[in-house]
Formats: sequence, structure tokens, C-alpha cells
Amino acid sequence: MPDTEEKKCRRDIDHLIASVSEDELGELAELFKIFGDSTRIKILYALFSGEKNVTEICEAIDMNQSAVSHQLKILKTSKLIQSRREGKSVVYSLADDHVKTIIAMGREHIEE
Repeated sequence: MPDTEEKKCRRDIDHLIASVSEDELGELAELFKIFGDSTRIKILYALFSGEKNVTEICEAIDMNQSAVSHQLKILKTSKLIQSRREGKSVVYSLADDHVKTIIAMGREHIEE
């Protein structure tokens, strides 16, 4: 008796879950939690156009420095942004193009 499409799909899902370790699942869940805060999303959008220091980010998203600095630390710890020192200030940028891709895919999903 041939497999139904539902059984095949279930087998594929079971295989996928079995191929991912608990550590990887935990890390993935933590990554998606980072995208669960609208302030962090605003900061990421502000960095789409290139490097910015804290003052420029604050102006771009209309928030105070304390709140922005706290979110920058979370984004940096999560490896979504990177920083470098430029004179007396710190300049932030997206860590890589994956960040843009994740946000673009999220937007595409909610617009369906």
C-alpha cells in the first residue's frame, strides 16, 4: 500500500527534527527571541543603510541613548551586529547580510 502524502510529510518532519540537536534548537529559539522586540528591529532597520554611532541610531529611531545602548548590547551578544571604535565613538553595523534576509523573509511572511 503506497504511503499517503500525510505519512511522507510526517516522516520528513521526523527526520528533520532528529537531524537537529537540542543545542541547535535552543540557539535557534534564542535567535528568534531577539527579533521579538520592536526596538531591536528598528535598530536593525536603521543599520540597513550602513554604519551608525549610538547618537545617529537614537536620532533615527527617536529613542534615548540608554534604551538604545541596552538593545545594542543584546544585538551584539547575539552576533546580529558588530562594532568598531572610531576615535572616541563606537560605530555599529549589521554583522552580515543574513540579518537583512531574515527580516525580509519575515516581512514576506506577514504580508501573505
